[in-house]
Amino acid sequence: MKNNNSLFYTCSLIEYIGRTLKQERTAVVVALGKDFIIRLYKDADALHCEPIEKIADEIIEMKNMTRGNFDNTSTCHYEVPDYWTIGEVYERLIEDICGENEEIDFICETLLAVYTSWISTAISNYNSDFFYQSRQYIYECWKAGEVIQEAG
Repeated sequence: MKNNNSLFYTCSLIEYIGRTLKQERTAVVVALGKDFIIRLYKDADALHCEPIEKIADEIIEMKNMTRGNFDNTSTCHYEVPDYWTIGEVYERLIEDICGENEEIDFICETLLAVYTSWISTAISNYNSDFFYQSRQYIYECWKAGEVIQEAG
C-alpha cells in the first residue's frame, strides 16, 4: 500500500486539528475515537473537496473537543513544517507498518497505535530533525521502539 490519499488526508486533518486546539496528536485521536477515524478515512475523498479549516471546525464542534496548551509550532526554532508535510510523515509510517494489508479497520487501528505511541512525540518535536528523516529510518525506529542512531 503506497500513496494512500485517504490516509494522507486523515493524518493531515488530525495534525490540523491538533494545531488548532493546541492538543498533542495523541489527545486528538483519543478524542476522535476509532469509529470516527474510520468514518473520516472512508469519507476522505469527499471531505478533501472542502477547505480543511471548515472540516476541522465542524469536527471540533461535533466532538466537543477542547483547547489545550501543547504548542509545538510557536516553540519551534526553525521553519515550521506545514500540516500536510507532517500528515505525510504519519501516512508513510502507517503505510510501511501495514504493508500490503489494505483493510480499513487494520489501517485505522495502526493509525491509532502510531499516534498513541512514543513516535508521535518524536514526530511532533519540530526542533529535531526526526520528521525530516527518510521513511525507512522512521520505520526502523518504529520497529526498534526508539529513535536509533544511524550507522556511520
